Order: sequence, then C-alpha cells, then structure tokens
Amino acid sequence: MNKQKKLEVSIATQIAQALHFIDSDTGAVIPSVNFSATYARDQKYQPRKPYWYRRDGNQTCTLAEKIIAKLEAAKESLLFASGMSACTAIIQSLDNNSHVLVPKVMYHGVLQQFKDQKDRRQLEVCFYESGDLKQLAEAIKPNVTKLVWVETPNNPNWEVTDLRAASKITHDAGGKVVSDCTATPPSMTQALDFGVDISFHSATKYLNGHSDVTAGVLSTRKLDEFWEKVAQTRKLHGTVLQSQDAWLLIRGMRTLFLRVSKCSKTAMKIAEHFEHHQYIDSVLYPGLKSHPQHKTAKIQTNNEFGGMLSIIVKGTEKTAIDVARFCEVFYPATSLGGVESLIEHRKTVSGEGFPVNPRLLRLSVGIEDANDLIFDLEQALAKANSI
Repeated sequence: MNKQKKLEVSIATQIAQALHFIDSDTGAVIPSVNFSATYARDQKYQPRKPYWYRRDGNQTCTLAEKIIAKLEAAKESLLFASGMSACTAIIQSLDNNSHVLVPKVMYHGVLQQFKDQKDRRQLEVCFYESGDLKQLAEAIKPNVTKLVWVETPNNPNWEVTDLRAASKITHDAGGKVVSDCTATPPSMTQALDFGVDISFHSATKYLNGHSDVTAGVLSTRKLDEFWEKVAQTRKLHGTVLQSQDAWLLIRGMRTLFLRVSKCSKTAMKIAEHFEHHQYIDSVLYPGLKSHPQHKTAKIQTNNEFGGMLSIIVKGTEKTAIDVARFCEVFYPATSLGGVESLIEHRKTVSGEGFPVNPRLLRLSVGIEDANDLIFDLEQALAKANSI
C-alpha cells in the first residue's frame, strides 16, 4: 500500500485563507471583528489568558499578527497604530547614548526622528549611503554600535542593500539590524531569512493594499530582551492596532500575492518603456538590468521587483510638478502600495531639508492596465514640455 504524501500547503494559499481560518463556534470562514476593550476575570479573579485589556491586543489583532508572522517566517509580529509608532517603539527601546547607523536618505519621518534624537544627545547617530556596504563597515563601531537601520530598496532612489552582507557586518560588531522592507512586502522578501533581526513594514502600504488603513508592524527573528522592551513600549504608549483596522488588514493580506505580482509586472513595463525616453533623464527601478544593484535585488525579491519606481524628468522642478499635475489616471497623492497608482513630487512632500533630486517623481504602480498608465505618463510629459 502506497503511503499518501502529506500535502504541503504553499504560503500563498495559507495567506489567501487567512491561515485557513474557521470560526470554532459558527464555522464562519471570515473572522469577526472583536471590539472589546476589556475582559472579565475568572472565578478566582485571575486574568483569562491571553487578554485582559485592549492595549495588549485582542482576537482580531492577534490573527493579523499571526498571518504576518507566517509571511515573515518570524517568531512573533507586533502590530501598531501606524508605521511611525512602530519605528518609535524601536527608537525608544534603545538605551540612552546608543550608537546607531542609519541611511543618509530614507523615509523622511523616521530620518527626522533619528536626527531629533541626535540633536537632543539621546542617541549617537551616524549616517551611511544606502547600499554602500563599504561605507557601512567603516562607520560601524565594534562592540559599540547597537543598531543598524537598513531601508531596502531605499525610498525614493531605490538603492538596494545586500541584507545578508549588512547583517553579517553588523552581527560581527555585536549590533542588531532593523530593515524597513515596506517597498518589498514579505511575498517578495523575507528579510529575517537574510539575517535581519527585526523586519519593519508600514502595513498601511502593500500589506493592506487598499489605502484604507494606517498601520505598522515589526517582526522578530528572536524573542529576546530587546523585543520585550519593544512590546512593553507599545503597551505603555497604547499604540496597538485597533480592531476594525486589523480586520481590514486581514482582508487586504488575503490578496497580497496577487496584488504584488500584478504591480511588479506593470512597474517593469513602465520602467522599460521610459528608460530611454526623450523627456526623462533616468528611471530608478531595481528591476532594470542597468540598475547598479539589480543582481542583489533579484536574489532578495525572488525576481519580482515590486511596484515602486522613480523617474527623474528633464527640465526643471516645475516641469516635474507639472507632470504630476497633468496626470489623469495616476493620482497626485502621497503613500504607496495600494491598488490605485499614485504619482508624487517627492521634494514637495519631504520638504526642503530632504536630500532628493528636485526633478524626481515617485510612482506607486497599482493594478490598473499597464497601457493606460503608460499613456497617461506620455501625455503628461508631453503637456509639461509644451508649456
């Protein structure tokens, strides 16, 4: 008698089914939203584990965290009310005067937090060029550096940092690596498998995918003292993700693999179409073979390069703003990772102090028809250059 092989269900199937969720009481295949802010103790006046008060989470939030932990191959994931609150929990869990390394160019909100901590002399902050491992290695201080922050691909220039190499450099010096992989969701990149200690995602973006939730998530490779500090910071700040948002996040994640695949294919078509365009100086996209870290990106994303790219237009800063204004299919809006395509003049949004090319336009490619998006950019470029 032949033994039947045990079915090994793919991660894509598990996420599409919300970890094969079935309500134990009703048989429902869609989870309910649990709104309770407090929980009654048992007859011995002991807390009914695992919940006792909303700041520790509840059933809806826990299910979302379990789905993300499965996606990330993590020991545990923690959801926050925003991406910024997740990053703040990391920063505030560091000891005073800790030495940290961060990219010179990264998401401007987190970069500003690090700069503020440096100005107040609460952290010793040094900077390195994103993707430059040599500069990272030269800036790190053995047995002194506590944290290296990596953003890959880097927003909005999309340099790619070799996560495995950066992790080894950091671990050899006795530090931890936190990687912001918001632009490459875990259907593409499982950062912890490359040696990263804590992975961060603005869950507002690809994980949710519908621009109707603000959330952040941290996932850890190891349950240790630092992770306990992060969890305690979330609890004391009361920044756990709320129930309705957690439910919307679960719903969004069920289509993650489909959405990211579609966005990636369309972004590649757009990048290839405009790479040598008469009105564009350069296209910044790791999927292009001309990209300096293309090979690293290919390894880290399983040959699926995501929906984020930037174009640097010819002309002036006003030309770039005009292109964004004249688009009729792309929305001139901030954020990324949704089903709708967005175009953003990054310098306007990031502010004068942020080191970004004034002619750079950041594109978040959605799930629309690729030809519609290409035509829209063509007409906007032509109109901006006819003024």
